[in-house]
Amino acid sequence: MELLGKPVSQGVVIGEVLRYEPFRPEVEESPIPATEVPQALARYEQARASARAELAALEEKLKGGDPDKAKILAAHRDILLDPAMDEEIRALVKSQNASPDAAIAQVYDTYAAVLGRSKNPMMRERASDLADVKLRLLRCWAGAPERDLSSLPEPVIVVADDLFPSDTVALDRAHVLGIVTQVGGGTSHTAIIARSYEIPAVLGVAGVIECLTDGQTVILDAVEGKILTEPSEQELTAYRAKADQVSARLREEKTYLSTEPVTRDRVRLEVRLNVAAVNDRELSGAAHTDGCGLFRTEFLYLSGDRLPGEEEQFQAYQKVLAAFGSKPVVLRTMDIGGDKQLPALKLPKESNPFLGIRGLRLSLDRMDLFRIQIRAALRASVHGNLKIMMPMVGALDEVRAAKTVFKEEGAALDAAGIPWDHGTELGIMVEVPSIALIADLIADEVDFVSVGTNDLTQYLCAADRMNPAVRPYYQEYHPAVFRVLSYLARTFQTAGKSVSVCGELGGDPLAIPVLAGLGIHKLSMGRSSVPAAKRVIRNLNMADAKALAQEVQGMKTAEDIRARLTAFAERATEGSNQHV
Repeated sequence: MELLGKPVSQGVVIGEVLRYEPFRPEVEESPIPATEVPQALARYEQARASARAELAALEEKLKGGDPDKAKILAAHRDILLDPAMDEEIRALVKSQNASPDAAIAQVYDTYAAVLGRSKNPMMRERASDLADVKLRLLRCWAGAPERDLSSLPEPVIVVADDLFPSDTVALDRAHVLGIVTQVGGGTSHTAIIARSYEIPAVLGVAGVIECLTDGQTVILDAVEGKILTEPSEQELTAYRAKADQVSARLREEKTYLSTEPVTRDRVRLEVRLNVAAVNDRELSGAAHTDGCGLFRTEFLYLSGDRLPGEEEQFQAYQKVLAAFGSKPVVLRTMDIGGDKQLPALKLPKESNPFLGIRGLRLSLDRMDLFRIQIRAALRASVHGNLKIMMPMVGALDEVRAAKTVFKEEGAALDAAGIPWDHGTELGIMVEVPSIALIADLIADEVDFVSVGTNDLTQYLCAADRMNPAVRPYYQEYHPAVFRVLSYLARTFQTAGKSVSVCGELGGDPLAIPVLAGLGIHKLSMGRSSVPAAKRVIRNLNMADAKALAQEVQGMKTAEDIRARLTAFAERATEGSNQHV
């Protein structure tokens, strides 16, 4: 059987399936009969023993290969064996006839809340550890097997309905051969993570969970977007050869990593990095890029069951600025909502969250969170070349409201004698058509803009980019997308303001020549896209790029444009000096 989906991170792999569904606890809130208390306490003790055995086994396994993770597991073991919490759980069961799972949740949540309010960052971090141990203990209470992606016993192809940020934050990259999901597309969180980790991935594969079983051998072709479920020996041989060919091509592209992004006719473009987390892997691209064009700060909010404080954010921002030195770092204020929900912040359930309270709307609605983030960012600004950018902007009054917060928090820092860079630039993401169409009016209000093509395309096409059912209608090469980009480039260049692209189109080898031809010379992308982007740029002639951009704006369909861009890329790959 052949299943089809959207290839979002290239590669070809053959491996066994792991169907992944994270454990979601359902706590029994009703009291238990007094006669059942002894049995309930015995079952609680068994669950605690099982959790302890799991932690011990994982700690032993990781001691040699990943000592840092082993230390975390040792800390989790200490939490599990904490006598004070154990005593409180038992007391609730004995005195109030509470079901042990309800007692576990209550006690752990109480301790986590206390630690989460601590002024000590180290103590606040223990709150997330408590949440992890609580989940493990509740799973053992329920008798459910361990299902997470942080420590896998052998290489597998992960198959899931979807992967959330909490599922991928500690992904065991060494043992994840590939990723397949039923939902999602090229711009989803899972796609971004897969590309960042260079894991082959195909998303939006309808019915894939029902079609596959654990341990089943499949072929994942993340070039063509195919999953072969019952491969023959002939197919296995052919796809092993294809895997080698794709790997060789990707290795060849990597030779461009340290090269300058200069066209054949010596026009210098800027290739910047999209950063989704503060770790050595993410920041390693700083040496080979012209700055950070998109620092996704929401990872700080998505990685646990508590909200990050000002000091924690300051430390993270400072680390990114230090990695890039004098190069610009564009910090995007929290882009929460839509496909990114907060474990630590219960947002109202919305029938269409992509059109709801998200991005800057949420920041202005939760001014307490917004002010904390702005203070942390402004404090960090003295440690590098920081620029601050707001997402999901739809109207001028939203920009002015945000600018007022910037001025007030800057003034408060001045009054407190805390230094910050008074030249910090303020910009916006252009994602909403309403703001794109008044680019001439907004140009005087901001210092720069960056186009988020993922959401801009979604809103222009009126197609949910996360919904496989409307995938044909989400067209990244729709003529309207390039016409809007052309208008934005002309308008902001006339105003003397910087314009860049930080959505997935910015790292798309087919689209880069058009963007360059439109005059958009600042492109930001994930780390894995940098080599291929530089390869395109170094084989590009600006006269050809401008002619291509002009031609594309007159084309009528996305498929026509895709075919033309593909032909242009093929000719460029051949190294032809002819006019393409």
